[in-house]
Amino acid sequence: MGQSQHGYQINEFIERNLSTVTDMKKPTAYATLDRLNQKGYIDIQLVQEGNRPTRKVYSINESGRTYFYQLLLDNLSSAESVNYQGDIGLMFIDFLPMDQAIPALQERLKKNKKRIDVFKETPAHGIRTGVNLAVEHKIIMLEAEIVFLEKTIQNFNHSD
Repeated sequence: MGQSQHGYQINEFIERNLSTVTDMKKPTAYATLDRLNQKGYIDIQLVQEGNRPTRKVYSINESGRTYFYQLLLDNLSSAESVNYQGDIGLMFIDFLPMDQAIPALQERLKKNKKRIDVFKETPAHGIRTGVNLAVEHKIIMLEAEIVFLEKTIQNFNHSD
C-alpha cells in the first residue's frame, strides 16, 4: 500500500490479485483513482520517462491511509446481504417442466464444481492471511451452493 504506482500497475494488481473478489474493469479503476484524488486521498504526479508519454503515478497520502483503514474496518464489521443472481431463476423454476429444469440445475452444479476446483488449486499465500481467507470464503460458499444444488436436484428427481 505504501509504494507509488502507475495506473497500469494498479490495474495489473487488481486483475492478478483481486479478480476472485471483484470484477472491476480498467475504466472503473481509473475513475475511482480520479475520485480518490479529487477527495484528497491520493496524490497524482505526472512522470515523463525518455520519449514515452507522460504517465500518472498514484500515491496514497496520510488522509488516504486513514480513509482506507476506516473503509476496511467498516467492510470487515458489516453483515452482508448476499444476492445470488441464480436465485432469480429459482424463483421462476415452476414455469419450466422438470425435464428442462433439472438438466439446467445439473449444468449449474457442474460449473460450480469446476469453479471450486480452480479455487482449491490457488496456492496459499505465506505471509499475508487475507488472500487465504478470501479464497477459503469462496470455497466454503461454493461448497454450500453445491450441497444445495445436489439436494434440490435429488428432491426434484424423487418428486416425479
